[in-house]
Amino acid sequence: MLKNNRGVTLIELVMTIVIVSIAVVTLLAITSQTSERSVDPMIQQQAIAIGQSYLEEIVQKSFCDPDVAADCVVACAGASACGNAACTVAEGAANRNIYDDVCDYDGLTNNGAVDQTGAAIPGLGLYNINVQIVDNNTVNLNGLTGDQGQVVRIDVVVTHPAMQDNIRISGARVNF
Repeated sequence: MLKNNRGVTLIELVMTIVIVSIAVVTLLAITSQTSERSVDPMIQQQAIAIGQSYLEEIVQKSFCDPDVAADCVVACAGASACGNAACTVAEGAANRNIYDDVCDYDGLTNNGAVDQTGAAIPGLGLYNINVQIVDNNTVNLNGLTGDQGQVVRIDVVVTHPAMQDNIRISGARVNF
């Protein structure tokens, strides 16, 4: 009588190794993708917070330069605010701590988030912030228009190398 062998053939062993290898590679690929994408929400939330803080700082400034216009509503009427010498005088790109009106921020670019004094904020050096003040006929807020010196739109764009899309936050400042 022949005894029944209870071993594993070479073919069965190779097939088991192949199946287990495929399963392990698949699990590692999924884990890798998950860990790479888990950083994105944190970076996006930081970018949003940076954009909101810049926008809040700008919106709190005067519509017209307090050093120039005696009656801002009258002086800025009829022309775009940032191009009107009766409304604003540029304070200088390097001196953000002395900005006293909304138009001073037009064209502001920071490579790395900085506070109002220009000091770098630790851990936020990879974020780039660009500010644009729009005061032309494309700005319209309930009948108030930018080209008449009544309203400006503030666009803050925050970028980061790890983000595919830029974060754009916009607000408005009205001449009242």
